[in-house]
Amino acid sequence: MNQWFYTSIYNISYWGKKMEIKTVKIEKPEMTNFILGQSHFIKTVEDIHESLITSVPGIKFGLAFSEASGKCLVRTTGTDEELIKMAEKNSLAIGAGHSFIIFLGDGFFPINILNDIKKVPEVCRIFCATANPTEVLIVEKENGRGIVGVIDGFSPKGVEGIEDKKWRRDFLRQIGYKL
Repeated sequence: MNQWFYTSIYNISYWGKKMEIKTVKIEKPEMTNFILGQSHFIKTVEDIHESLITSVPGIKFGLAFSEASGKCLVRTTGTDEELIKMAEKNSLAIGAGHSFIIFLGDGFFPINILNDIKKVPEVCRIFCATANPTEVLIVEKENGRGIVGVIDGFSPKGVEGIEDKKWRRDFLRQIGYKL
């Protein structure tokens, strides 16, 4: 017998227990980059903070981590109060235990810190690192929420042609990511 039974597009019964699939839109200014991930320990907050400030001196960021046990609080840190508040608000909206979200200030990009974040021992996975409009797919049960995945940006409209490849290569050199 199949353990998954779909009662509708949003309501699922799993071995007789109800779950709901929801989407949570990330609320942020259009060009603000963020990283959404999952970790497993309260120490995450301090370790990611230390990783960010040693990777990129002067970095502006806000970080929120959702505890999954004990007081189940959203734990926060960062170097910019507005970004910390943005992280708090989005973390509460997502509401998934052991998830974390980092918002980066203008001029700071995930490509410069992503590998350092992945090396933090508590980090289990990264769901996305983007400035695109993003929705987080959440499964909710009576005891909590979990992140299933993300919708990052828009669907493809075709395959790049010769001019598109030239534009991509030129753009990467223009912004200093290729020689």
